[in-house]
Amino acid sequence: MTPSSEKDINGLGNPSFEGKHRSHCHFSPAHAAWGPEEGGGTSHSGTKLGYTVTDVPPWYLCILLGIQHFLTAIGGLVAVPLMLSKGLCLQHDLLTQSHLISTIIFVSGICTLLQVLFGVRLPIIQGGTLTFLTPTLAMLSLPNWKCPAWTNNATLVNASSPEFIQVWQTRMREVQGTIIVTSCFQIFVGFSGLIGFLMRFIGPLTIAPTITLVGLPLFESAGDMAGQHWGIAFLTTFFIVLFSQYLKHIAVPLPSYQRGKKSHSSPVYLFQIFPVLLGLSLSWLLCYVLTVTGVLPAAPSAYGHPARTDSRGDVLSRAPWFRLPYPGQWGTPTVSLAGIFGILAGVISSMLESVGDYYACARLCGAPPPPEHAISRGIGVEGIGCLLAGAWGTGSGTTSYSENVGVLGITKVGSRVVIIAGACAMLLSGILGKVGAMLASIPIPVMGGMFLVMFGVIVAVGISSLQYTDMNSSRNIFIFGFSLFAGLTIPNWASKNSALLKTGIIQLDQVILVLLTTGMFVGGFLAFILDNTIPGTQEERGLLAWKQSHKGGMESSQLISKVYDLPFGIGTRYCNVSWFRYLPACPRKLSCDKRMDELKAARQKTSVETSLERNSEVGADTPISTNWG
Repeated sequence: MTPSSEKDINGLGNPSFEGKHRSHCHFSPAHAAWGPEEGGGTSHSGTKLGYTVTDVPPWYLCILLGIQHFLTAIGGLVAVPLMLSKGLCLQHDLLTQSHLISTIIFVSGICTLLQVLFGVRLPIIQGGTLTFLTPTLAMLSLPNWKCPAWTNNATLVNASSPEFIQVWQTRMREVQGTIIVTSCFQIFVGFSGLIGFLMRFIGPLTIAPTITLVGLPLFESAGDMAGQHWGIAFLTTFFIVLFSQYLKHIAVPLPSYQRGKKSHSSPVYLFQIFPVLLGLSLSWLLCYVLTVTGVLPAAPSAYGHPARTDSRGDVLSRAPWFRLPYPGQWGTPTVSLAGIFGILAGVISSMLESVGDYYACARLCGAPPPPEHAISRGIGVEGIGCLLAGAWGTGSGTTSYSENVGVLGITKVGSRVVIIAGACAMLLSGILGKVGAMLASIPIPVMGGMFLVMFGVIVAVGISSLQYTDMNSSRNIFIFGFSLFAGLTIPNWASKNSALLKTGIIQLDQVILVLLTTGMFVGGFLAFILDNTIPGTQEERGLLAWKQSHKGGMESSQLISKVYDLPFGIGTRYCNVSWFRYLPACPRKLSCDKRMDELKAARQKTSVETSLERNSEVGADTPISTNWG
């Protein structure tokens, strides 16, 4: 949805997002105007923005666009608890699944608010991460955590019985404790500034197999869900591909209202903004029609029965209208050494992916590239988000959502106030129990069709990191190919021959088994070792192009301060204290002289570029005459 460039002047300049900076340096308004202007600007990709990161759109636009961001993240938010349900022995307990969905939506809202207000301060949504899913499933596949056989039979499962509750809650508490412990590592890496040190050794050749192996091992789960009715699954995939790829440039005229104008229609790229939501809705509606007309079989044992809309029980009627998730709702978390090392691989992958999202988000919302203190805060706050997710019991950590970063480029609205509105919508939806129940009742083949697209895109995102490297190099081809293939082969062998890995020490056996059955750890670790030991130039390894893509031009320190400094005057009050200045997460203030020199250099650069453009225009308009005599 592209808003009109005309804005309500009363909606701009929200003072709650600008700290009360008591600086002794005084600048003229001309100095402050350098960079994207308040009330609209230009992104670093050269695209005209309706609202930049510090703008405040009208309230109704904030609400609509905020809900849009929430709906865009629905696919990823729902995927995590549904994929975990089998490992937690919950595949036949839809009511508990709905509670997990509500919990992850609620916690994602909290984490988004923390990230936008105190973290990297960019308009970026936080939500459940699939990078934790693979190691979590590997941990739950250990012999002592495998589900009892009777939990796989729907007729034997009594969701309200103490025995069944004890079975799934003990597993959930183990996952919670592991996430809480590993989140402390992310908090330390973020707020200590170590993320910058790690980025020196982790390049595209390490990231590519690690992210790729997040999606590849999930092919079996996606295939099992889609295989419940391949027709419905392929139809869902068809709708998503149709909307996201073929119809994305087609605008749908929708009625709109603007002050001072009569009712008119505005073009909205619905297919590009909501491809997943529209695809799921149409397939879900078709399943309902086929259920009512009796086309889909009613017998539970018949092929295609899971595609019926009534096959998921009466979860919607049993779910409460209001349910407030709270920390420790599944009991006191427990911790084991086995899961910690496996999920650490997921934490590292999540951090690297988030750093890339920060730079992409800054380019799309008209902000300068994030400085080191903002990146450190962003990673640290994501660690706090994982800590909260573990305390609440979502079954996963949280990370930045790449798909919502893409929405910024579509809507041309980069205001963080919009994301705050979206976070409030997530909080409200997490409290409404019926919302989670409705999402949990989506037919299994419909979700399977969505996973075919979603996991495929994750694999492609991992492979796309190779664009920075020289893939004509036999060195790089070997590292990527070997690490990727080993990340598939070794976990497959280890899961089938766990008895051969026993050392006699139970805790050590669990650690070894979890690590060797986590493909992203095996592939990422091998790629990291090989990339840093096999001789190769910086250009060949892709490190130069990688750093160049994350490098910004000369930006005004005042603009950087306006976007990335802490709100409510926190940065001014605390980060100027002598010993606070050395904290990596605190903004660094330039002296008055340095700031004035920077502004003079910026003005000189702007004047030179303007004169060059003027000269080129004069040269282009002046006719060239040739005298031969």
